[in-house]
Amino acid sequence: MTHSSHQQELRDAARNLGRRRFLTVTGAAAALAFSVNLPAAGTASAAELDARKISEDPFTLGVASGDPLPDSVLLWTKLAPRPYEPGSGLPRTRVQVRWELARDERFSRIVRRGSATAHPEFDHSVHVEVKGLEADRVFYYRFRTGNWTSRTGRTRTAPARAARNSTLSLAAVSCQAYHDGYFTAYKHLAQEDVDVVFHLGDYLYEYAVDATGGARAYTDRTLPAHFNRETITLEDYRLRYGLYKSDPDLRAAHAAHPFVVTWDDHETENNYAGDIPENDVPPEEFLLRRAAAYRAYWENQPLRTPQRPTGPDMKLYRRLHFGRLAQFDILDTRQYRSDQAYGDGWQKPGPESENPSRTLTGAAQERWLLDGWRASHATWNVVPQQVTFAQRRDVPTDAFKLSMDAWDGYPASRDRVLKGAEAAGIDNLMVLTGDVHVGYGFDLKKNFDDPSSRTLGTEIVATSITSGKNGSDKPGSWNNQMQANPHMKFFNGRRGYAVVTLGAQRARADYRTVSAVTTPGAPLATAGSFVTEVGNQGLTPA
Repeated sequence: MTHSSHQQELRDAARNLGRRRFLTVTGAAAALAFSVNLPAAGTASAAELDARKISEDPFTLGVASGDPLPDSVLLWTKLAPRPYEPGSGLPRTRVQVRWELARDERFSRIVRRGSATAHPEFDHSVHVEVKGLEADRVFYYRFRTGNWTSRTGRTRTAPARAARNSTLSLAAVSCQAYHDGYFTAYKHLAQEDVDVVFHLGDYLYEYAVDATGGARAYTDRTLPAHFNRETITLEDYRLRYGLYKSDPDLRAAHAAHPFVVTWDDHETENNYAGDIPENDVPPEEFLLRRAAAYRAYWENQPLRTPQRPTGPDMKLYRRLHFGRLAQFDILDTRQYRSDQAYGDGWQKPGPESENPSRTLTGAAQERWLLDGWRASHATWNVVPQQVTFAQRRDVPTDAFKLSMDAWDGYPASRDRVLKGAEAAGIDNLMVLTGDVHVGYGFDLKKNFDDPSSRTLGTEIVATSITSGKNGSDKPGSWNNQMQANPHMKFFNGRRGYAVVTLGAQRARADYRTVSAVTTPGAPLATAGSFVTEVGNQGLTPA
């Protein structure tokens, strides 16, 4: 089926259903089945493939783990002998996959083993929830099917909920446009000694990738033409994940550490807001695209069953605990937000953006967040989310503008969150952020317009893995933004990631950068290091 005819099917399905019916579960399921050609009878209808007949390595996309709990790990893989082809080189049949979990890399001490079915309806992805495990332990895992064995992955369980653990190390990553360069930062991250990686959005981009991989400028391969278009359909999104996950450095990072993922906009479409697309298409048509994007996201990420989408809806916000040291409230600031004020972009704030009814999280997620803080006994309350939380003026004059896509475009929403943290007695608040392709460090002020007001927490903004290409230590906006925002303590425009070490007395943030991404193999550097003390929030140079 051609791309244009598939797009026409999306439009026909949307027009026939209408928005109201689409937003019901049955309507969504019917529309998605129609638009992505899913078998109506479900997984039981598929025949089973004799895995011994698989003649090419089916584990080309590697392995992953995610969302560690004290007694459970989530293991992921996907069978894709030919990841650049529709269907990934497998027939539409079920495939049995065996898995093993061990205490050691040689698998001489196996603690759990079992089998799972890779269903064609989920593009032969496998999600295994292994339960009944010891808390705060490192494990190794692998998958087998037919005569093939996957690479070995390393994962871990979280500390017990009541454990008085004294340290936790995490990495924060975001924004990995394949066409903007090599994932060298992931090669370095795979070697870091961290307990968990938080991916803060833009795991892939919907934009076209040309035959030479954009800025990667391949001379040793030619990418298929179907990558050279924007992702619209489920097949488009599935293929794009195949392209991204075939990258060896990304596979290495996933194999080395458990990931906790949340999306931003590009996993679906740039700067969408709820059911409102960036482009001028009917909401019901966009919701079909959103349903396809969300389904492909779940298929390709180490996510648990509660996150599996229904039509255009997917509950991605969730809470994880790492002993008494840290509570993580992972947000979704894209699916439930009000439309961006003043047409999006950088704008002068005004009555539209400052309307108290505007929300970035939606009412239900906001209540969930504040209720979770009131019940928290953690030393550190960390909020992994997508867009810049702190106020960020572009110039140090009264003519300043703010980003309408970030929390600055939803100041009433931000104010409710900060007041909720203060009311709950949250003394050590840390927000983790991606999106903006630079590394920032902010103090979170009770009143951003008054530099002397109380500091309620800190924000660590992880730069991009590749998005924005090579970048520079001091982007053109560096002087203006540093002058305009006294609570901005750090600003660097290179690519890389952030490592945060949470302790009983303080937290430390190290901003790791690479010198280039348009050529492979760049070395790693630390562009800045800061600490914030328990009970005395605010970033100071380490």
